[in-house]
Formats: sequence, structure tokens, C-alpha cells
Amino acid sequence: MNSEELAALSLAAFDHMVAATPGFRSRTGQRDMAQDIATTLAGVDLGAHDDPIRSVAVIQAGTGVGKSAAYAATLVAMAQARKTRLLISTATVALQEQLMTKDLPALAAVLPTPFSYALAKGRARYVCKLKLEQWSGLPGVNSVEMFESDEDVPPSPSTATRANSKTQDPEERRMELFDSLAQALANGTWNGDRDQLAEQPDGQDWALVAAERHTCTVRHCPRFRQCSYYQARNALAEADVIVANHDLVLASLGMKTLPDLDNCLVVFDEGHHLPAVALDQFSSSMDLSNLRWLDRLPRIMLEVGEKMHSELGEDVTTLARELKTALHDLGRLMMDLLRSTVVGYDGTQRWPGGVLPEALHEPVGLSLRLASSLATVLDDLGAQIKLLARDDPSQALHCSMLYARLGPLSPKLGSVVSTCELLLEHGPQPLAKWLKSDTGSGLVVLTVHACPMVPGDLLRQHLWTQVRGAVVTSATLASCGTFEYFLAEAGLSGDPNAHTLEVHSPFDYSTQGRLMVVETAADPKHVDAYTREMVTELIADLALVQRGALVLFTSRVQMKVATDSLAAALMEVVLVQGQMSRTRLLAAHQARVEAGRPSVIFGQQSFGEGLDLPGALCETVFIAKLPFTPPSDPVEEARAEWLKTLGRDPFAELVIPATGIRLLQWTGRAIRTEEDYATVICYDKRLLRSGYGKRMLRGLPGYEVLRRVNGVIEAA
Repeated sequence: MNSEELAALSLAAFDHMVAATPGFRSRTGQRDMAQDIATTLAGVDLGAHDDPIRSVAVIQAGTGVGKSAAYAATLVAMAQARKTRLLISTATVALQEQLMTKDLPALAAVLPTPFSYALAKGRARYVCKLKLEQWSGLPGVNSVEMFESDEDVPPSPSTATRANSKTQDPEERRMELFDSLAQALANGTWNGDRDQLAEQPDGQDWALVAAERHTCTVRHCPRFRQCSYYQARNALAEADVIVANHDLVLASLGMKTLPDLDNCLVVFDEGHHLPAVALDQFSSSMDLSNLRWLDRLPRIMLEVGEKMHSELGEDVTTLARELKTALHDLGRLMMDLLRSTVVGYDGTQRWPGGVLPEALHEPVGLSLRLASSLATVLDDLGAQIKLLARDDPSQALHCSMLYARLGPLSPKLGSVVSTCELLLEHGPQPLAKWLKSDTGSGLVVLTVHACPMVPGDLLRQHLWTQVRGAVVTSATLASCGTFEYFLAEAGLSGDPNAHTLEVHSPFDYSTQGRLMVVETAADPKHVDAYTREMVTELIADLALVQRGALVLFTSRVQMKVATDSLAAALMEVVLVQGQMSRTRLLAAHQARVEAGRPSVIFGQQSFGEGLDLPGALCETVFIAKLPFTPPSDPVEEARAEWLKTLGRDPFAELVIPATGIRLLQWTGRAIRTEEDYATVICYDKRLLRSGYGKRMLRGLPGYEVLRRVNGVIEAA
């Protein structure tokens, strides 16, 4: 089948889905998207090729286009015809759930050729049955001491709360949890997937029994055939469509967790998150506060070595003691540096130009050498354990327990090695390097971080060299009317195999909504004066809300000022992010509106994206200020500094387009269906008054734009 025939077959599958789905509303833009995908990906080469043809379709699909139906119907059929698989990667759990429980089942019900689908999750979402057996106290298992908890980690708020409870000892509660999990596994009422539990366990409790790469002997484990994680992996191997997330896809590069990206079709939905995920994946940090694990490390390694009848080849006791001293000295030096610029124990210090202070070079280098030596010994010991398990299956249980004992030490040493390496690295493109002190847990936690600054370089090098055929889609890829910013951030700028398409929303924004910009007397750059005036205007506007509304703030401080200014009557109307869980807050909001009462949500950035409040649930979106990134972000600071040394303008190149995308997301909360009518009120006059504000405005849907000055509304 040639590429033209394959494209026609794929588009025909989309048309069949539209015709066969009761009540499905055909949209011109959606079919345009499906046709572009079919044409673009039909000609790519999959598998072994000397000079493969590759293609990436970058598609902005406005709200209401129905992008998941456009790409799923088209690419499922194409993957089946090519005898390959489709990998769909998302950024949020909400979209994964939508695909798994709604979109893919609906598609499977109407396509003539059956297909299967499965959800890919990280290993830590599954229980390790061997660990659970040790903790649960089931008869016939060995001592729980083989699986020591990490004493270094300060208790999480939920753990601390439970620990202070007078009704139950925390250890007793933990053992009851593990006993109940083991019983549920034994009687078949639970499959080992954390997300399938009715009540989510505390994170620290779960960490003790979670499946982890560093504690797993894979096929040499006596529970391998019953392993929840590998059973899920087997289901993935049989699935025609796999739903994953960006973190897992990038973390799995070069591994066999997911299909090879050069031999399958890929969709990156919510693709605007890819650059940020790339930075997270390739950054590193280490904790310089909690070093007691280094006291346990030599004891554990020596005990395991003794049980293996193995000589370690290094004096691990001395190495660990010297590493702890080196890291302690490093932490003291860094804290002194931080205290010279920060009052108190909370703060961040970034090193300009990514240049580590001279005083830190020697202790960082020493820490790297010592940690690398210990990591080598640890790796060698782990390899011996796996070799014994392979050669003598009767030792499988014993070896798995020994390996699991060593496992938690590996990522700790690895974080020291990788962070020290990045701290000492300095090339043409500097890294962002900073230290942070935080007392939020009740203890002083000092961490040091190193991170690449340009996500596009990372994605170009690690992702796009592997991908052959992909769709990158989102409702917010273009900024200020162009794709230039996203293409650069995603590593696709100048790529001849990538093309862009903007599919407009089917909504008529000019008649369904309006955007009103309020002219304040105070300049938004004068934070205190502006916030006071903005809150006064906002409170007056909130009094007019009759059904649902959403207020989006750019900072917690700003939101607190507004909350503290509410009169008693409005306090009964407003729901504030953080005062209850997101699920409970949205349920309370919906209940109020459905009961005919007004309800207003106060939220920040996480409520400005992915929140679906159609109809009466959100008839007004209030934007307190243009959503610029806080200037204190170390990576953004470092990148801006670097661009300035190159004679470039970081504000125009980075800040404005990034803010334009967030503004598009925030305004996108207003109109969610063809029947909605909503108003967006922005209190930041820069949207109309400044050149960059007008750039951002060009990237927004075609609202009727109005100006309000001293209470008088006029055309902008």
C-alpha cells in the first residue's frame, strides 16, 4: 500500500467514525486536522532504514475541535494497516482518563476492525509483592529488616498529622495498611495498581512497598510471574494503542518500557508541556541536609557482601565517612554563601553564568570522586547478586531480598554523582545552577540543583532523533499568532520534516464572548498599589456574579489579599484553591450553581489550564494580572542572563510568547461549548496599552474587545 492509499484508508476510518457515532457533530476543522495527520504520517518510514523519511505534524486545535477523535480514528487505522502500534502521550491524568474511559472505548465500538488499548504507568504505581510480603507479616517470609525505611525524609504533612493522632500509633496504622493490601492481593480483589485503591495510601507508606527499578531483579525474582508491574507490561505488549504521559516517554528513551519510537506512530497531546518535561527529566539535584543514609550505606553493603561471600574491593566504611564529611562541608559552605545574601533560612541563590564559586570546586570534585567510587562498588555487588540468581535459581528469593536491600542506595549515590558532574560542567551554553534552603517541613532542607536551560536542544538530541512519525497537538501551541516560540522550545525550529497547522475553534467568539480590559490608575508594575486597586475593582465585580465565575491570580500573595478583602456575604460565595481538594472544590462549585446560587472560584496557574466549566459553571473569567512567570525562577533567570550575553532580548524572545500562551489558556476557560456566552475581564491595562500586550491580544480568539475606564465601558 503506497502513501496515498494509506492516507485515504486512514481518513476513511475517520469519516466512518463520524458517520457511525450517534449524535456526533461533524466539524470542518476536525476533518481538516484528520486529513493533515493522514497525509503527513502516511509517508514516514518505520523500522530499519538507512535514510528514513520522518515527519512531525504540529497542530494547534482550538477548544471544541475534538482533536482526540481526529487523531485517534485516523492513526488507529493507519497503525493497523502498517502492522505497528500507536503511542498517545499526554501531560495530565485527566486526559489519560478521558482517553481510556471515553474516547478509545467509543472509537472501538464503531471501527470495523477491533483494536485493544492499555494505559502505561511508571513502575512506582505498582506494588512490589516481595516487599509487601516482608512488611505485611504473612507467615513464611523473612525479616522486614531487609527493607529499611528511609529515616532521612521529614514526615509529610499527612504522615505528621496521623503520627500525632491519639487514636492510632503510626506504625500500627502502617502495618494494618500493608496487611490489608496483602490480603486484597491474595483474594484477588486488588491487582497491585495503586490507582485502583479506593483510598490512596500515604506517599511514604507506599514508597516502602512500591516497585522500583533499583530494587528489582526482574526475571530472577521469585515473584516475577505474579508481578503486578510486569503483568501490566505484558498487557502493554499486546495492546494496539498505548496511552502514556510525557514524563514516562522521555524517561523511557533507550529502554524497552514502551514501543521503540522509530517503529510506531506517536501523538503528543497537550504538547505544549513537552519542553518543561524535558527540562525536568534532564535536571539533577541533591539534598545536603539529610545525610544519615551514608551511615547506613557501608553497613548494608558489608552485610550484603558477607551474605554473598564477596569481598567489596574497597573500604566502603572509610569512603562513606569521607563522603559524608565532604557533603557536610559542602553544605556548610553553601549555606554560608546563601546566608550572605538571604535573611533567615529560606531562600534561593543562583550562580550567575552557571559558574560555580571557586570555593566550591574542590569539595564538589571530592564528593564526585568518593560517590563515584561507592557507586562502582554498589553496581558490582548488584551485578554479582543478579549473576548468582541466574546461575542458581534456588537462591532467587535470597538474591532478590539482598538486591532490594541495596536498591534504595543507588538513586541516592546517583543523585550525588549526576549533580556534582553538572555543577562542574561548563561549556558554550551554561547550565542553570542554584542552591535552595527551605524550612517548610519544619527542618532546614538545603538542596543544590543543576539544569540545562534550552529544552529544544534536549528534545532535538534525545527525542526527535528517534521519532519517525508524530503529531504534536494542543489548544495552545501558537503564541502571539505564530508557532515560532513553541517550535524553538520543542526542538523543531528549522526542522524540514516538521510543519504546522492551526485549526480554529468552531466557536464564534465574536458573538459568544467579550473581553473587557479594565483601566486602573495604578501601573501593574507597582505591585502594592496595583493590587489594592485591582482588588477593589474585583470585589465590586464579584458582587454582580449571579452564577459561576473563575478568578485567576498570578501569585498566592495576590490571592490572599483578595480573599482577606471579601465581605461576609462574598465569603459565602467564594471557594479558594488550597482550602480543600480540587475535586471537592469543583463539586461544591457545581452544586451551588445547579442550586441557582452564585459561586466563584479563586485559583492560580493550575486552575488556568485544563479546567472545564461549561455553561453556567463559568460565565465570567476574571484575570487579575497578565500571567508573567515569576522573575525568581532560577532556570528562566539563567536563560535570560545567557541570552543577554549573546545580544538577544529575553523579554521579547521568551517572556512575551510564554505569557501569551498562558493568557490563551486562561481565557480559554471562558467558552467551552457552542452554546456558551461568557465574559473575560482583565484588570491589566498593559494588554491594550503596550506593544507586547497587543502582540498577546493578536494570539487570542476573536472576542469583542472592550475597555472600562472609571466604570464606563467603551469599544477598545
